[in-house]
Amino acid sequence: MTGMDARDADLKKELDATLRTRRELGEEYESALVDSFLEKVDQRIDGAVERRVRRQLAEQQMTAARDSRSPRPTDTFGERFGFGIVSLVLAIPLSAIGGGVANLPGMLVAWAGIVGVNVVQVARTNPDLFGHRRRGAGRGDAWED
Repeated sequence: MTGMDARDADLKKELDATLRTRRELGEEYESALVDSFLEKVDQRIDGAVERRVRRQLAEQQMTAARDSRSPRPTDTFGERFGFGIVSLVLAIPLSAIGGGVANLPGMLVAWAGIVGVNVVQVARTNPDLFGHRRRGAGRGDAWED
């Protein structure tokens, strides 16, 4: 028996008990017995509706949680602009330190590091720019073997 069949069997037993009680007590208790039985049916219906509402609410919350965890696009103007400003601000002291310690080769190493960090940032935010393809991109392309 499934859960619904068991509940139906319990409800059938309740109805049988109500009918037997009515036979024993007579017609004067009929409305009270019917009201009692209908109250039990209402409680069952309320319980079933409450379970369905809770399940749907939980599904909506899980969907909302999944959507909030999905990666947001990181290639925004503000992020690019901020990263560029920070790179330029840090380039000044790094150039001074590299140039002061090792003259021109030190300055070149400092600028190579600055350029490298910026290239990595651009590659991360724009994967198609350097030929990196996202998973699933280009499937069925006529140029691929």
